[in-house]
Amino acid sequence: MSMINGFTSDDAARLSETERRLIERRERLLGPAYRLFYERPLHTVRGEGVWLYDSQGRRYLDAYNNVVSVGHCHPRVVEAMHRQACQLNTHTRYLQEGILDYAEQLLGTFSADLDRVMFTCTGSEANDLALRIARHYTGGTGVIITQFAYHGVTGDIAELSPSLGPAMVLPSHVRTVRAPDAYRLGAENVAATFAADVRAAIEDMRAHGIRPAAILLDGIFSSDGVLPGPQGFIAEGIALAQAEGLIYIADEVQPGFARTGEAMWGYVRHGLRPDIVTLGKPMGNGQPIAGIVGRSEVVDHFGRNMRYFNTFGGNPVSCAAGQAVLDVIRDEQLQQRAKEIGSYLLKGLGQLAERHELIGDVRGAGLFLGVELVSDRVSKQPAAAQARQVVNAMRENGVLISAAGPLENVLKIRPLLAFTQEHADVLINAVDTALSDVQR
Repeated sequence: MSMINGFTSDDAARLSETERRLIERRERLLGPAYRLFYERPLHTVRGEGVWLYDSQGRRYLDAYNNVVSVGHCHPRVVEAMHRQACQLNTHTRYLQEGILDYAEQLLGTFSADLDRVMFTCTGSEANDLALRIARHYTGGTGVIITQFAYHGVTGDIAELSPSLGPAMVLPSHVRTVRAPDAYRLGAENVAATFAADVRAAIEDMRAHGIRPAAILLDGIFSSDGVLPGPQGFIAEGIALAQAEGLIYIADEVQPGFARTGEAMWGYVRHGLRPDIVTLGKPMGNGQPIAGIVGRSEVVDHFGRNMRYFNTFGGNPVSCAAGQAVLDVIRDEQLQQRAKEIGSYLLKGLGQLAERHELIGDVRGAGLFLGVELVSDRVSKQPAAAQARQVVNAMRENGVLISAAGPLENVLKIRPLLAFTQEHADVLINAVDTALSDVQR
């Protein structure tokens, strides 16, 4: 089929004239690097709680957006931003109490050994800063990541994000390990396999004269296909890396801020002790704020030798938003809700697998879930085309999810933390309906 602005001619025929004009204008102004979700892109104009509204006033249940995780336009966050913006917004080179109050509360959610915080604007910047600190501390350059990782879009970090596409060629100082996929490798094998891959990566670096610096992992392995795995299944590999002198950077940009339910931070599920933790996405519920939290021994070694300044990182308005997010998570008990509603969703989606042969595996931690679709349960042949059909069918039926994984066959379900059981039922029913339509 011919392509029109990134869509097939069949897709384009289903667009309204307004949608067509917006797509053409977007491509003309923003260029081809940007991507849109769904075969029929969504024209959003308003958000409230767990809902997004399109230009026609139709509402969509948002089961994907991890940025405004406590709810679109949450009143407490909006008010905190408004109040601070009316008073002061500037950089961090003046004395201000807001950034210190927020830093104390944020560090209070970590173990005592993680006692320093540095602020950035985005998760990409946070990972970039963490990598700089790790290299400065170790004197090395080598980095270990998973085979289909995503960690951001700055120059150095994009090179550690193979999921960006085949044009992203990994540099010589990077080694990849297999993501611990319990479905395809077997739950009994993932810990040993992961540890063996980490050992092999370190040995190969040194054999090529590369000094290892860091192992950088998203603990939910989101872009690798949402792989929460059994608790503790990466602990052996991380311990091995740290014993070999590597800095363990826990990328919490996606699993952090109560999303996995068991704890505020995803790495806690595995009993790990990171050297640096990177934060972003939901940190300000839409207001740009991100950062790193680390051990003072590691962070201060960098700070004594290198100045750090970020014009907008840690500005008063962003810190006010971040403070409000922490308050909302605490006061609305969203960590507990993530655990309870996540378990409810996991059970409900698991029951769908009893009726739909397309479902090969259902997995998740809290409100971060993956449903792997296969055309054959024995061979585990990926059903990527069907996954795309399900995602688009759900969009048409008013529920928003996405797909992920190197095989493009995993339904990526990441509801807002404000989800209730009623919302979960809507989501489960939408998956059920879409799978039924695809299998006809």
